[in-house]
Amino acid sequence: MTAKRILIVGSAAIPLIHFRGEFIKSLIKAGYEVYAGAPEMSEEISEELQKIGAVPLSYALQRTGLNPLKDIKSILGLKTLMRNHKIDLVFSYTIKPVIYSSIAARMLKIPAVSLITGLGFTFSASSTKAKMLQRITEVLYRFGIRKNKIIIFQNPDDRDLFLNRHIISQNQNTAIVDGSGVSLHNYPYRVNENSTKRIVFVLVARLIKEKGVDLFMDAAETLKTSFPEAEFHIIGQPDLLPSAIKLETLQDFHNRSIIVYHGPQDNVPEMLYKSDVFVLPSYYREGIPRSILEALSIGMPIITTDTPGCRQTIVDNENGYLIAPKDVSALTEAMRNLLEHPEQIKPMGIASRVLATEKYDVNIINRKLIELLDAIE
Repeated sequence: MTAKRILIVGSAAIPLIHFRGEFIKSLIKAGYEVYAGAPEMSEEISEELQKIGAVPLSYALQRTGLNPLKDIKSILGLKTLMRNHKIDLVFSYTIKPVIYSSIAARMLKIPAVSLITGLGFTFSASSTKAKMLQRITEVLYRFGIRKNKIIIFQNPDDRDLFLNRHIISQNQNTAIVDGSGVSLHNYPYRVNENSTKRIVFVLVARLIKEKGVDLFMDAAETLKTSFPEAEFHIIGQPDLLPSAIKLETLQDFHNRSIIVYHGPQDNVPEMLYKSDVFVLPSYYREGIPRSILEALSIGMPIITTDTPGCRQTIVDNENGYLIAPKDVSALTEAMRNLLEHPEQIKPMGIASRVLATEKYDVNIINRKLIELLDAIE
């Protein structure tokens, strides 16, 4: 039997290796012929994709903003790729690739599957501009994915929003898969025996307010007065969004020894191994944050918010603490509790690893995804 040709469409090339690499390998092992499409495909990433058995493809995409001419060019470019490579099935993720590849696939009568990996900044912000973008995005989603074979969500809240706002209908085939998964092999468990007052908290995120970065900094400033030995580390890339944390602010907190700001890092796992507690006080519309999954796998207590995508990673008081979003007092108290009771860090870390093993192992996630794809005729 001829292998089914699947085209995976993303908005950037590097995540095809870093975040979808294991999925691509699993698809090939399951008998699929995999084509991987992204804009600005570098020679290095192309070679990496070829090494794991995929065929790299590049297409034009303006990642941000709406430009009708460029957006139509993206749709037609994807349509050409699908037709030239005789694609049998399309699998897309992130907003623009989901919408545009779904339209292109429908034009060719190719079955399409969409993975909704969270709703992002547009559905997190409350400004007039953000609300206007929400409406435009809803219209585009509604038109783009209405004929898709399956729409896969990473948390039930996102599916409910799509249904309540009539982006999808009750009759459409949907599924929920617990995030993108984490490689337990690449993020092995380590026992944390730290019972000292030098507790290290770490936040890894895009440096925007919606990720709770400013709340983490304010909590650190409060706690430093009572726990001078504690450390508060921030790892992340400065951002261009209006809600970005200013680099001068980060440097000021760093210079006053309130936080340790590392900037973007290639060795995040190594930084996590040197830390005790992972903190992400996000109110961004996450799918399921990959950074939390990595911390779970390593065996770290998690402090995060009772918001879509984040709440699924916590059994409150067992592997960490769920706090209300935008509540710096609750965040401060959760962190204070672990500073005052460091003996809780080890059992909470063990509970995190158990949760990662039972629910978020990338092999479990990929198996579920492939079962859904295999069922498509």
